Amino acid sequence: MVLRRWLTVLLATTSVVAFAAPAVAAPDPVPVPAYAGFRLVKAIPGEPGTPEITLPAGYELVPGAQHQVASRAEYYSFIRGPRSEAVTVTVDWPGTWIGSVIATDTRLAVRRHAGAPYRVSFVVPVIWSTVNANQATVQVWSMLNGSTASGVHWRIEHNDPDRVAGPWTSVPWPAVQAGSVINYMIATEAVLQDSGLAAEARRKAHFFSLMGFETNNVLHPDNPPHWHLAYYPGLTYGAAGAHVPHFWVDAQGKTFYNGMDIQGQGRSRFYAGDPAQIHDPSGALVVTLTIRTDGGLDIDPPAGPRYSITAPDGDFSHGVNVSRNGVPWRSVVSQDHVKIGILVTQVKEHGTTRPHRTTVYRYDALTGVLTDTWPSAG
Repeated sequence: MVLRRWLTVLLATTSVVAFAAPAVAAPDPVPVPAYAGFRLVKAIPGEPGTPEITLPAGYELVPGAQHQVASRAEYYSFIRGPRSEAVTVTVDWPGTWIGSVIATDTRLAVRRHAGAPYRVSFVVPVIWSTVNANQATVQVWSMLNGSTASGVHWRIEHNDPDRVAGPWTSVPWPAVQAGSVINYMIATEAVLQDSGLAAEARRKAHFFSLMGFETNNVLHPDNPPHWHLAYYPGLTYGAAGAHVPHFWVDAQGKTFYNGMDIQGQGRSRFYAGDPAQIHDPSGALVVTLTIRTDGGLDIDPPAGPRYSITAPDGDFSHGVNVSRNGVPWRSVVSQDHVKIGILVTQVKEHGTTRPHRTTVYRYDALTGVLTDTWPSAG
C-alpha cells in the first residue's frame, strides 16, 4: 500500500514536469534612439524648398514641421535611429546647389557625385539623446565670453533675414530690434564690469548672462524681439533661484516690457518705471533694473552709482549712450555683417581725449564660431 501510494505521487510529479509550458525568454529591450541634426546651406539663397533625403536602413526623419524646416538660405532636418558616430546621408535637391552642410558647429565634409551635380553625401554623428539636445546645429551665435566663472557669460546671436523660420516668417524682418539688442548688450557688459557687479558675482561663484534672440530656430520660437540680463546664483544655467528678465523691444529698439522669470516663482511683469529687483538666494539685493520712459534702461547696483542706457536719437539700433549718475560716460555703436561673419563694435569714452575703442570680431558666418578678434583704436 505504501509503495503504491509512493508510485502514484512520483507519476503525478513526473507528469507535471513533463508537460509544463516551457519558460519564455524576456524580449530584448528596444534600444533608445539617438538623434542628429544637419543644415543644408544653399550656395545662393532662393525660394524655400524641400530636398529628397535618403538614410540608411534603421534611420528615419523625425516627423513634425519643427524638425524639417525650410528658409531662403537653408533647409535643416533631424534624424533618429541607432546611436552611431558615422551615418551616411545622401541628399538630392534638383536645381539647388548645396554649398555647405553644418552639424553642431562644424562644417561637414561633403562628397559630390559624378553625373549628379545636385546630389551630395555626408557623414553625421547620431549621438544626441533628444532633438532639443542638438539645437546647436541650428543656432548661429558667437560666445564673446564663454566662462561663467568670469562673472559675465555672454553671446551675440547673428540673425540673417534669409534664415528666418517659424513665427518670424509672418512678421516684418526685425532689423532695428536685432541691432538694438547688440548695442544694449555691449553697453550692459561695460556697466557690469565698471560697477563691480561682475566682480561681486565672480566672488560669489555666480554669474550674469547676456543673451539676445534668434530668428531661425523653430525648436525655440524665441519671439517677440527681446534680450536678457539674467543672474544665476551658481556656475551653471541650472542654478537654483535664477532671475531671468526678458526685455521686449519695439520697432525703434525701445524697451517696453520686462517679463522676469524667477525660478520656482513664475513670471513677474514690469513696465516703464517699475523697479525689478534681483536678489541672491540669501535675500541680498544684487541689482535693480528699471525700464525708462524713453525706452532705455536704468541699472542700479545696491551701493550705486546709477547707470542709464539711452538712445541719442531715439533709435537704439543707431547707437546708445550710457551715463553714470547722470554724467555722460560711454557711447556704443555696432555693426553685425552676418553674410560675411564680421561684428564691429566701437566704444567711446566721454570726458577723455582718448580715441574710440574699436573691436572687430571675425566669426564663421554659418556657425557663429569666433575665428579671430582684432582690438584696435582709431
